[in-house]
Order: sequence, then structure tokens, then C-alpha cells
Amino acid sequence: MQNIFIPRQTDEQRISQLLKIFQVTAILGPRQCGKTTLARQLGAQHYFDLENPRDLAALENPQITLEDLTGLIVIDEIQRKPDLFPLLRFLVDQNKTQQYLILGSASRDLIRQSSESLAGRIGYYHLSGLSIGDVGEDKISDLWLRGGLPKAFTAEDEASAKLWLNNYISTFLERDIPQLGITIPANTLRRFWTMLSHYHGQIINFSELARSFGISDLTVRNYIEILEGTFMIRVLQPWHTNINKRLVKRPKIYIRDSGLFHTLSSIYSVNELNTFNRLGASWEGFALENVLRKLDKLPQEAYFWATHSGAEVDLFWQDRGRSLAIEFKYSDAPRLTQSMQSAMESLNLDHLWIVYPGKQTYRLKEKITVIPLRSVTANDFLFY
Repeated sequence: MQNIFIPRQTDEQRISQLLKIFQVTAILGPRQCGKTTLARQLGAQHYFDLENPRDLAALENPQITLEDLTGLIVIDEIQRKPDLFPLLRFLVDQNKTQQYLILGSASRDLIRQSSESLAGRIGYYHLSGLSIGDVGEDKISDLWLRGGLPKAFTAEDEASAKLWLNNYISTFLERDIPQLGITIPANTLRRFWTMLSHYHGQIINFSELARSFGISDLTVRNYIEILEGTFMIRVLQPWHTNINKRLVKRPKIYIRDSGLFHTLSSIYSVNELNTFNRLGASWEGFALENVLRKLDKLPQEAYFWATHSGAEVDLFWQDRGRSLAIEFKYSDAPRLTQSMQSAMESLNLDHLWIVYPGKQTYRLKEKITVIPLRSVTANDFLFY
């Protein structure tokens, strides 16, 4: 496996901004997405990895170890010692020369625990894998196939990426999940995750999934919560408005990393991807993640909208009093549809973009623009 460093300037800038405001900053994201590398780039004076037995032993008496330190202190895999949060509150209140950067690969209880103990003192940054802005437009196809986890993306060839991704999934299920205190058998959760991948880009039917897997609706929701809390899937909620249309009220599900989605679907090469029967859904999920990175929106700030009559937009959000939306189309030349016009009217949109894999930007009509995915990284994306 190659050891290639890829600068992530946007992420560094956003985290640096949080560090200027908060005494404790948390970087949350899936394992191996680059949290540790970014933390080291930010000039930490002290580093503790709670998966390193020596560092874990040093923090058996955490107040003695930490109270006299100064500068930026990194604590990696913080979910392994959530009892540190009350102490961090005391330390940053007593010692203004200290600042903490805490890294976590699970958010199921981490945000709740940290926000309770560190209210007003902590800022959060959700880190995903590499984006188009990190790797460049000429690498979009590789990024789509292999996903944004750095070691998969920088693998020497497709076979190496396949091997790494399969091992990543096994390690996540067999080691990471049990470390969170979750006792679901690895094979059970893998079969569920694989089944869930068939719903990628679709509105989820909890009862149907429960019947297919032979479990209760409540268990389905629990499994989904686990995968969402460990950043493996995205649950996109529907937007509700007080209009007379019959609206879809169930969420959409996406496997967040395209490389993991393809691995769960046994897709390992460009040729296999091009003939994949879920090609459009795969591209939609990949484009969605890159757009959300550009928008810097929290999960609770992004929605989709759909009616039972078929009108929909894949992404809806509000910004500075404006209502904005995106439809993702895997098409050579998207055209104006009745669904788009219905969305414009029903949501009173200030602008609708159709993001596609082509190279040209063009208007379909006033307030509706077709834009290439590669252009989403441009600074003027929101100012057409």
C-alpha cells in the first residue's frame, strides 16, 4: 500500500477556524478517513492515541498526566474513554493555555456525552473521506470507484484497493463495533449492511426490510442507528411543508463512502461499475457526499423532498433565507421535467441545480441551472 500524502486545505481551514473559537474541538468521522493525519498537520504539542497501550496507561491517571501540559493536546479515539469529558471541562476552565483536539470514530453517544460535559466549550467538525476538491478533477473516476478513504484511494491498483476495503469492513465489524459495547454478531451486521446497500439512494421501508431480514422494525432501526452513528450510512430525512400535496415522510438511505458501497455490491473495476445495474444510484450517492462537503451542512440541515405523485428533488436546504435544491442526474444532457417545475413551485425555490457528470454548464430556464459535478468545487457554486 502506497503512503501518499494528499493535502486537505478546506478541512484544515475549517478546523483551524473552530480552534480559534473553542477550547475543545472534536473531529468526528469514520475510521481511516484521515483524522489523525489532519490533527498532526495542525501542530499539536502533545498526542495521545487511546488505541496505543502506552498512551492508554498514561491516561489511567488523566489529571496528573494532563494538568501541567500547555498548547494543543490531541486525544485520538476518545470514544474509548468518555469519562474524560468532565475532566476536560475542569482543565480548560482552570488552564487557559490548554486547548484540546479530540478525535472520534463513533458519534452514537459521543456528541451527547461531550455536549453535556463541555457545553459552550466544544465545537464539532464532521470529517468524511477525500473529496473531488482534494484529489483534483482528473481523478473523479478513481474517487468514485474506490471511495474517499485515503488508503483505498491511493492503493497501487484496483486489486489492492479491493483487498484493503474488504479488510476494512471485516475490521470494522469484528473489532470496532464490539469496542463500542455493541454485541451484534459480525456476520449478522454484515448481512444487514449488505442488504441495506440494495436500498442505496432509495426511500427506506422499515417494515419491508424487517420482513426480508426476519427481524422486528425496532431492531432494523437499531441497526441503522449503529451504522449511521459510526458514519457508515447517511439517513437523509424528508422535508415537510404545509402544502396540500401528499408528501413522502420516510427517509432515504445512502452508503456514505462509494468505495464501501461498491465493495458491498462486489464492484471492483471501472468496467464492472459501468455495467452495474445501480450505476445511477451509485453516482447519486457519490455526488451527494461531495456536494454536502462543499456546502458544509450538518446532517440535520440537509433534506430531500418527494411527493407520492412522483415529483422530487434529491437535496433541499435553506441558506440565509433562501430555499435551494439539487437534483442529481447521471445523464449526458439533463432536460427540464415536470418534476423539476413542480418542485420549483411547491418549495418556492430560489434556485434549482441539476448536477450531472458532464462538462458544460447551461440554463434550462430562469432559476434552473445544469452544472457539472466537477464545478461544485468552484467558489461561485451558490451564486448563479
